[in-house]
Amino acid sequence: MRVIPYVYIAAVYTAIYLLVRAAVSIRNKRIDWKRERLHILMYINLLVIIYFTFSPLLLDPDAVFNCRINLIPFVYLLDYENEAHMIFNVFGNILMFVPTGIILPVLYKRLDNCFKVVGTGFLMSLAIEILQLPFADRTSDVDDLIMNTLGVAIGYVLYMIVHYARNLGKQKASLSGGSRA
Repeated sequence: MRVIPYVYIAAVYTAIYLLVRAAVSIRNKRIDWKRERLHILMYINLLVIIYFTFSPLLLDPDAVFNCRINLIPFVYLLDYENEAHMIFNVFGNILMFVPTGIILPVLYKRLDNCFKVVGTGFLMSLAIEILQLPFADRTSDVDDLIMNTLGVAIGYVLYMIVHYARNLGKQKASLSGGSRA
């Protein structure tokens, strides 16, 4: 069995990310730094998700596609060795995807409602669960899919609260500014 350190995986992804961002910047002939910061935040978010879902990455040729799949919701939550580990797993899976629910609607204007943002988060989580199938030490778990999607939904609600508060503040400012004439 071989372990591939996360640093190597992150280095490869970072190189690919930088090449793609450089190509996009060259094609656009200008750099929108606000948008670029959002891309970097999303990239960091994805690195964190990859770290917690795939690290350490164990490669065992004898166990490839020795799939462990849980399709029954919440059946394994009570099987944890201790309550603290279960709580860490549940809240970790939720919190890990909260930034996704915040960043996606800011970064991509087409993701302009809850269904689209949460659906995208669901598909991201589903992709992770499918990608875990060939690895010997990973389990594809519907609980993770549910909790990750819940995290995206919570993130989207937080985004909407901030978005609504900012718009309300702008409306109040324009109303109070207009009455001074």
